[in-house]
Amino acid sequence: MVATAFLGLGVMGYPMAGHLKSAGHDVRVWNRTSKKARAWADQHGGTAADSVQAAAAGADIVFMCLGDDPDVRAVAMPLLEHMKPGSVLVDHTTASATLARELHAAAAAREIGFIDAPVSGGQAGAQNGQLSIMCGGDADVFAKAEPVMQAYAKAIVHAGPAGAGQLTKMVNQICIAGLVQGLSEGIHFAQAAGLDVETVVGAVSKGAAQSWQMENRWQTMGAGKFDFGFAVEWMRKDLRIALEEARANGAKLPVTALVDQFYAEVEAMGGKRWDTSSLIARLNRE
Repeated sequence: MVATAFLGLGVMGYPMAGHLKSAGHDVRVWNRTSKKARAWADQHGGTAADSVQAAAAGADIVFMCLGDDPDVRAVAMPLLEHMKPGSVLVDHTTASATLARELHAAAAAREIGFIDAPVSGGQAGAQNGQLSIMCGGDADVFAKAEPVMQAYAKAIVHAGPAGAGQLTKMVNQICIAGLVQGLSEGIHFAQAAGLDVETVVGAVSKGAAQSWQMENRWQTMGAGKFDFGFAVEWMRKDLRIALEEARANGAKLPVTALVDQFYAEVEAMGGKRWDTSSLIARLNRE
């Protein structure tokens, strides 16, 4: 059993913390809305803390799953002052690589390990304990955290030094953006051509066009239903981070930039909380 703390009980963090408890770890949780932390404790039998400091006190590993760079920085910097030497801070937030490196340095100054560990798999992956986790940080620190993260993971990869996990997640989101736009255009074209979409998908999904998005989203996309996962506003945050990094490292992301503009149109249609497959909605609008 490892003494852990989990900070941030959103749609991802709430079930992830539950898997830690189910795996036999001691878990203390904190959330900005204390009512949610108490509800988690009532459900899972863990402990709800009134502050991040109380949650992290004495913990061997502290996990965070927050919103964006400012949220992470506001929580992590004072938190490090209350973590014990030799402990590990794992950030599951999708944030910038720059912040990951900053936190790695701040943690190292206090003899604390830091791993940037953004996840992929969405709410369903978190609930089912089937997340893919992309990690950056020192190899020895990763070795401490990896067995504990197995509680909610189907795949964990150490991608390199601090920031490498966040950079790998950016690649993930870049690829997804293009895939969803391509699938949206394909379904839209099939509908406009008078084809039976189920027959078309049955034909093309067994070849090179196959993707997770196609297998899991073509039906709901064709039906105009977009309440099945990662929200547009969250995707735009992730794409902003990737595009900012690309401007810094010189990478050219013309399709990603265009798809981000398309998501802005979806937001203007009232779809900021629709899932990312809603790109098709802007094609099908009157």
